Amino acid sequence: MMTILSFGSGKVHANDAAGFQHLLTLQDGKGRLAKQWIEEGKPTLVKLWASWCPLCLSELGTTQAWVQDKGFENVNLVSVVSPGQLGEKPLTDFNEWYAGLNYPELPVLLDPKGKVLKSTSVAVYPSWALFDKDKRLVRVIKGSLHRDQALALVQDPQSDLKKIAQPFYKPVRDTASVAMNPKTIYLAGGCFWGVEAYFERIPGVIDAVSGYANGRTQNPSYEDVIYRQTGHAETVKITYDADRLSLPDILEYYFRVIDPTSLNKQGNDRGTQYRTGVYFTDPAEQSVIQAALANEQKKYRKPLVVENLALVHFFDAEEYHQDYLAKNPNGYCHIDLSKADIPLEKQAKVSEAAVWEDFQKPEDSLLRQQLTAEQYRITQQNGTEFAFSHAYDNLFEPGLYVDIVSNEPLFSSREKYDSGCGWPSFTKPINENAVTRHTDLSYNMQRIEVRSKIADSHLGHVFPDGPKDRGGLRYCINGASLRFIPLDRMEAEGYGSLIKFVN
Repeated sequence: MMTILSFGSGKVHANDAAGFQHLLTLQDGKGRLAKQWIEEGKPTLVKLWASWCPLCLSELGTTQAWVQDKGFENVNLVSVVSPGQLGEKPLTDFNEWYAGLNYPELPVLLDPKGKVLKSTSVAVYPSWALFDKDKRLVRVIKGSLHRDQALALVQDPQSDLKKIAQPFYKPVRDTASVAMNPKTIYLAGGCFWGVEAYFERIPGVIDAVSGYANGRTQNPSYEDVIYRQTGHAETVKITYDADRLSLPDILEYYFRVIDPTSLNKQGNDRGTQYRTGVYFTDPAEQSVIQAALANEQKKYRKPLVVENLALVHFFDAEEYHQDYLAKNPNGYCHIDLSKADIPLEKQAKVSEAAVWEDFQKPEDSLLRQQLTAEQYRITQQNGTEFAFSHAYDNLFEPGLYVDIVSNEPLFSSREKYDSGCGWPSFTKPINENAVTRHTDLSYNMQRIEVRSKIADSHLGHVFPDGPKDRGGLRYCINGASLRFIPLDRMEAEGYGSLIKFVN
């Protein structure tokens, strides 16, 4: 029996055709049989997904596009959902929910008994299963695939997909500037994707690694932690520069993004693996942690349930979990990552320049006269310009970027960089109070929208894949929402007090 290791960590048997036979018995929500999309003599690529998985939802449009992509013309491409299984909605509820979406070309087969899930041993979403032209299950992939990976997989089921993984921004640290006083603490705060991404953007944090801590077994897999009651907590190993951050500083950041009174639950995630805890390796730190917990308790009537324990053991999570939100910017995150940008209480807060008091939003009738149709669509109707379409994407002259609606200052050229994404990108606004941030659930994705504070203009979104050494953020901004003022014009236009933010 030939065995092929999956891209995740499980195993599949290449001569086991049971899964394919189960697949052929499925129907979509309109009663159409799977064989309508599955031709004899072709390999079959199956995407397994769930309605509760934001990353899955954000990829539906892409997966549908592959159905009509000539690169996949010799491949049967279908998707499978399992109502009533692994947290999915019941069948009736799922059909009602999916009817409100619009992906007419995407085959969505219903597997309410979970036969395909069981035959492929899939327990995480999204996942992929590949059956060869002889109907044998030859590979199971945990996580997302981009187009080049999917095509390589079909052509050679044993392809090393890591070598063709879609690139994401994670700069290599300059070894000459590595902190001389590194320390480590282990934090459990719900789903480790968000905790890791949050701490990675905090100045003074050297590294953050997702893993499993203080369980009852050695070297657990994700499935062991989620389904087999092994007692591990999803935990992030935080390495920080103690010359820049103290342990109380780290804990202050930590308490911002957890509910310390919630037992075995953070965000939408429930289970002992999502408990909160601070795990130390230096016994002297236990009293420091206890003091921080006692201070935090003053803010709540309910007792805190955050563990303060010595680290028993820590095992790195699988590679596809590491830097998950950098690789998958639309992935699920229960944490407001922007809270990493808020100064600590002990830090001096940058005062808001008086210049911000001079701006206001014009009446809509006047706006329609002043703005182009594109500028109005983007700022007032939450539009998005085409990538690489605006001149500001390639503009790197010194100067100030202001709101096209109100002229309020937003970004400095000093924080602009070439992200390659096709939109003007900045590492931070000129002032923390210059923009507001809002959860954006449009297109079945979870993103952080950025708007100007005074005029409430839609600007764009902020993502956690920016330059690590500059805070880790990428403010992806529509050029049409901005007006650029060159440095030599700032004084004349009344922005002289802000020149220090540009030079």
